[in-house]
Amino acid sequence: MNDDLKALRKKVKKALDKERWEHTKGVTYTAAALAMAHGVNIEDAMTAGLLHDCAKCIPNEKKLSLCKEYKLRLKEVEKKNPSLIHAKLGAFLAKEKYGITKKSILSAIACHTTGAPKMSRLDKIIFIADYIEPDRVEAPNLMAVRRLAFRDLDRCMYRILSDTLTYLKGTDREIDPVTKQTFQVYKSLVDGEKHGA
Repeated sequence: MNDDLKALRKKVKKALDKERWEHTKGVTYTAAALAMAHGVNIEDAMTAGLLHDCAKCIPNEKKLSLCKEYKLRLKEVEKKNPSLIHAKLGAFLAKEKYGITKKSILSAIACHTTGAPKMSRLDKIIFIADYIEPDRVEAPNLMAVRRLAFRDLDRCMYRILSDTLTYLKGTDREIDPVTKQTFQVYKSLVDGEKHGA
């Protein structure tokens, strides 16, 4: 880990509670491993991993007021479910508070919760690392998803999104339309492969 990453690590640790910091470390190292497997810049993956939840421990009311203060536009589904806001706010703070200027890293932080219809390999790596990091135990089909992550990012995205939507439909939480759109993109990709398209 280079000096910049070590300094960033110290700053981020102060902004998180113990449990969130453990999760963040898991995501950071999982992202590094996935970056190695898929030919993505390892430092970028570790930076995005360290910062992906940098806004997570901010209380929901404060998240809402910060978005207003920084003029970050929120969708209705985000206002109703403020836990979704941390990705968008996190990308903003990564730039303004932690000095990250690389658009690819900011994008990966911004879409790590809902996904996005067009995602770079780094975007996918952070989304997947957040789901499969070693401390995660409650997600369905985890062993299969973890194996898939190192073989095929697109199929892994499809599997995670499918399982996530199934889970969310069983709760009373509203589903962000972007997650549904993202699922459709990866469903089409996987269906296309099945039919030799």
